Amino acid sequence: MMIPTEAIGSIPRPPELVAAVRAGLDARALAPLLDETVRATVAALEATGAPVVCDGEQGKLENFWSYPVHGAPNAAPDGFRIPAKLSSNDDARHRMPRLASGPFRYQCYADSFLAAARRHATRPLKQAVISPSALSLMYPPDGIPGYPREQFLEHLVHEHETEIRRCLAAGAHKVQVDFAEGPLAMRLDPSGALLASFVHLNNLALRRFSSAERALIGLHVSPLGIQPPGGADSTQEGEADYAELLPALFEIRAGSVYIAMAGQPDPERVLRIARDYARPEQRVFVGVTNPADPQVESARQVADRLLLAAEYLGPERLGSTDDSGFAPFYDDTRISRETAFAKIRARVEGSVLAGSILERAA
Repeated sequence: MMIPTEAIGSIPRPPELVAAVRAGLDARALAPLLDETVRATVAALEATGAPVVCDGEQGKLENFWSYPVHGAPNAAPDGFRIPAKLSSNDDARHRMPRLASGPFRYQCYADSFLAAARRHATRPLKQAVISPSALSLMYPPDGIPGYPREQFLEHLVHEHETEIRRCLAAGAHKVQVDFAEGPLAMRLDPSGALLASFVHLNNLALRRFSSAERALIGLHVSPLGIQPPGGADSTQEGEADYAELLPALFEIRAGSVYIAMAGQPDPERVLRIARDYARPEQRVFVGVTNPADPQVESARQVADRLLLAAEYLGPERLGSTDDSGFAPFYDDTRISRETAFAKIRARVEGSVLAGSILERAA
């Protein structure tokens, strides 16, 4: 029995690429270094035995959140502050651009990253994109004269749809939508109204796709960025908030849902919620490695986590993944590239082991 396994996406960038970006090299100067980094990342992922690979988000040289609008001429740099807790470097502060005038347009579509990886990959490729609800935070609270929010949201959903369709047309095995702002919505508005509006906006986009197309679209929300409303850095409280987010996550009509489990204080609570709220058509990829922990999991540890998940979800709708990306911002230093690849290898080998155990038990 084969258990599908996929990475969430980001892999730490090599120090020379980080240094080049910090030095302010332009796109032309960066191109050879970036291409070599993508080649090395794809090769290392394929060497782990991963059946589906990606570019490790090496080309998102600012961050995973606002890459589509980087350099937009109608945006100002003083927009929404991305919480530092979303980054491994708590001293880092990342801002989104603020939309200053209409219309809203992407400057970059993620199929360009897919094309760069395809030059080097021999296996199916996955591509991560940011959600429309995350980019909706570009619109200023006091509005834009002559460009109402309703028109902005119409343009935003159109651009998101265009990006996904371009990735699917380029042959993406899966397009993963990063719902990074879900935890933030819970913290900003405990009533749930903001979270519900984000879910609605993402579903507006997904309704533009057929059921067959939605089967190729996944949704991920990371435990990074989860923080109790009082701001206390309590892992246990913060992780509990993650589980409380999951019912809303499964309301979004993606065909696959990627959830964190390995680093959760109560994995069975997460699995119970997934069992009770996941839609029948959704495959649930559970996190079996924890990128926040530098200790590399063993294949047996991964397999045991999957066997537990199979008890709740059934093996036929189960997949394995990592709890989150390893480096959502280009300068993350939380974990080394070597450790990230070792964890991915453990996930792949553990998924094979769990599949063989479930097959013998069937």
